[in-house]
Parts: sequence; C-alpha cells; structure tokens
Amino acid sequence: MKLVVAIIRPERLNAVLESLYNADVRGLTVSKVQGHGGEVEHVENYRGVTVKMDLQAKMRLEIGVSESFVQPTVDAIVHAARTGDVGDGKIFVLPVERVIRIRTGEEDTRAVTPEDRD
Repeated sequence: MKLVVAIIRPERLNAVLESLYNADVRGLTVSKVQGHGGEVEHVENYRGVTVKMDLQAKMRLEIGVSESFVQPTVDAIVHAARTGDVGDGKIFVLPVERVIRIRTGEEDTRAVTPEDRD
C-alpha cells in the first residue's frame, strides 16, 4: 500500500480529478495549501511597502492506493497536471504501514481498494 501525495496548481485540479476518475482511482483528500518551489518570486506593493510574496497557492491531493494502482495514479496526475512551466508541482509516493476502513473494519489492501458498486 502507498500514499500518493501530489502538490499541483489550483487551476489544474479539475483536470486531475477527471483524469483520476477515468483511471478508476477513487477516494482522495484535497486541501488548499501554500508553498514555494522553483517559481519566480512575486513582488507586490502594499500601502507603499514592497512585499515579497514567497508562497504560492497550491492544491494537495492525498490518495491511498494498493500497489497495482500506484503507477496509474501517478500517470493520471502527471498527464493532467503538467503544463511544462515551472511550478507544475511534485508527486510523492510514500509507504503505508496500515489502513483501516472505519465503517467496515476492513484493513490494509481491502480498505484502500474500491468496493464493488451495485
């Protein structure tokens, strides 16, 4: 099991969500975050004072997947999030020791694999 954490541009979120859906990747968490990578610094004047804006608005996606879904998840994110410009983001793939689905008590791979829908 892995936790895929992606930091992407906010304007690419809908495309990434659609791409993940098309790859049959379900169950994720999305958070608004701020960060700084290789983007050019942005400077603004506020009440006569020059302020360097170091942090950029980003979206953080966290997706718990079984081993067989790791590469399709990464591929879906890269395909939809890439603009080719600095600041497209990063993807981190982290090991997960244990997962429990609260509703059913299922653990590990059964807890991160989508349930059959009738």
